[in-house]
Amino acid sequence: MINLEIPLKNRSRSYRFFEMVPGLVSWGSIILLIVLSLLNPILASIYVLAFIATLLVKASGIAYHTLIGSMRIEKAQKIDWHGRLMDLKDPEAAYSRVNSSRTRELGEKAHAENLRLMAAAPNTYPKPNDIYHAVIIPTYNEPYEVTQPTIEAIINGTFDPKQIILVIAYEERGGNAVEGTVKQLRDEYAHRFKALEIIKHPKDLPDEVVGKGGNITYAGQFLEKWLTKQKIDIKNVIVTTLDSDNRPHPTYFDYVAYEFIVHDDRKHLAFQPVSLFLNNIWDVPAPMRVVATGNSFWNIISSMRPHTLRNFAAHSQPMEALVEMGFWSKRTIVEDGHQYWRSWFYFGGRYEVIPIYVPIYQDAVLSDTYMKTLKAQFVQLRRWAYGASDVPYVATRVFTRKRNVPFWAGFTRFMRLLDGHVTLACVSIIVTFGGFAPLFINPEASRSVAANQLPEVLSVLQRVAMIGLFITIFLAFKMLPPRPARYKRRRNFGMVAQWLLMPFIAIGYNAAAAFYSQTRLMFGRYLDKFDVTDKATVETIDAKKS
Repeated sequence: MINLEIPLKNRSRSYRFFEMVPGLVSWGSIILLIVLSLLNPILASIYVLAFIATLLVKASGIAYHTLIGSMRIEKAQKIDWHGRLMDLKDPEAAYSRVNSSRTRELGEKAHAENLRLMAAAPNTYPKPNDIYHAVIIPTYNEPYEVTQPTIEAIINGTFDPKQIILVIAYEERGGNAVEGTVKQLRDEYAHRFKALEIIKHPKDLPDEVVGKGGNITYAGQFLEKWLTKQKIDIKNVIVTTLDSDNRPHPTYFDYVAYEFIVHDDRKHLAFQPVSLFLNNIWDVPAPMRVVATGNSFWNIISSMRPHTLRNFAAHSQPMEALVEMGFWSKRTIVEDGHQYWRSWFYFGGRYEVIPIYVPIYQDAVLSDTYMKTLKAQFVQLRRWAYGASDVPYVATRVFTRKRNVPFWAGFTRFMRLLDGHVTLACVSIIVTFGGFAPLFINPEASRSVAANQLPEVLSVLQRVAMIGLFITIFLAFKMLPPRPARYKRRRNFGMVAQWLLMPFIAIGYNAAAAFYSQTRLMFGRYLDKFDVTDKATVETIDAKKS
């Protein structure tokens, strides 16, 4: 069997080298600008312009994908996915109806083709009534007010709750309070589902870092045994992991079940919804709103690029595949993104993430004080940035004669992975300060026409880039949930003015978190503890104050 695990100790020299690569390239990009400014301002100017030109090409693609992705998500939410799923019960009859229809819904032609293929080979596809969704909700110390709305969102969806197995996986280290919360939730909601099980993940198990991966893997192993006892075929079970603050779109489970059925190679697929951090967007401070909105748009953009789509946060995967590969990694604090690589290498490159164009709504970061919220946001971003730890994992499995994936497919994925982390660290710093670096660092640069013209050129390019920002602001307002009654209209002004913070957020949070994580990785000071993001609500904050 292929070894999927991340080494906890005794890393090889090649593994340690590639752990250092993200930090070396990111720091090297900044240092190179300084060195070139000192030695040759013209070369420094060319370097900055090349960097910005590359960024503009990317930005144009980002703007396009943001617009198209937003429209696709808007249309997908209007589709009757439950109706389409029910069509799969009798594909021949449904094909006759759909094929003659004059509607032009998103994917209607694809739906008709799926029905045609199923009608031609009816015994090769599972039936909707045979499909079960197993939903694992890991929790550490989240209060009832955070987790209960997530369960309500699952129940109120269009998929039959009696075909949903809900597993609440709670941590022993969370203490008595969380145990009381999950028992209360079980007592209130068990009768609404096929089953509702609560599973305590013991603390300090061997071969685990303190993180979500160990918890959901422990729950997955329980689920495997439970399904065997219930004589439910694991080939017909789709497992979804939801954080305690996740609110799936009402049609999410129907949509996933539909895509699962109509794809032939379903074991080698994962299903990725669009995570939108909008649940409490009106309540969080302005810096957190900018971060949350930016992350939401990045997830929209990713959904439009299936060749680069990776597992992130909430996602779904067939139980058959999870059992075969040993579920999730217990040795990383970024088990969601790592699951893509774990699956891709296990299946020898035969693994694909299918975009699901409906949202999973999540909370933006909010703690019970302003300063705690600011700190919690950085902690969350540094954890996400620690996805750079996948660079050595991928590199050592691609750059070897023992690889089990095609070299060029692995190489291109490796380069995209590395580029993404380096760009996160460097781009905002070079864009903000690169135009002035030669003049400030090297007094002789004032004699260089190129160095003197660089700030002006960059200013023009930045004004062009503002078009993308205006698109983002416009779409951000369209996505906003209704303003709560507790806020007056002047809150809308803050939703626009917040974007003035964008340069500070990009450097103070995104770049700083990336450099922090990459530098720790570079020096072997590993992040081996999952710092749970604060998930306070207005209600819990008010309760503490009263």
